[in-house]
Amino acid sequence: MPVAAHGCRLRKARFSESGRIYLLTAVTEQRRPVFADWRLGRLLVDQLRSADETSNVTSMAWVVMPDHLHWLVELHNGTLAELMCRIKSRSSRSINLRRGDQGRLWQRGYYDRALRQDEDIKGAARYIVMNPLRAGLVKRMGDYPLWDAIWI
Repeated sequence: MPVAAHGCRLRKARFSESGRIYLLTAVTEQRRPVFADWRLGRLLVDQLRSADETSNVTSMAWVVMPDHLHWLVELHNGTLAELMCRIKSRSSRSINLRRGDQGRLWQRGYYDRALRQDEDIKGAARYIVMNPLRAGLVKRMGDYPLWDAIWI
């Protein structure tokens, strides 16, 4: 399926509930592997940490893959749309500045899924951070520089 066909599946959050746990996924424009350069990935990580520091969310787990982000969060303040807009715009600004570029970094929208109370949150976090292994990017998780989970 062409890349453009996947973009229509991305959607803006329909409902945001404070205290709820969400799995968020954002994809780079045309699935360009921007974050194959881990230094650019660290600029995105800085924005994830900033969201934690401003008490908008508690990050439970995240992994920055070469062309997308998976982020497990508990939402505290604001909406998912506001959160993702802030993360995407600020990371775009810092990454474009570093690269001397002005182009679009992210596809429009994002995927979101609210986890139910009875779901295995740690299992979801493990699944997220194991993405680099499943993708064949590394042989051991410790060799991948762009991930974290609160339980590790």
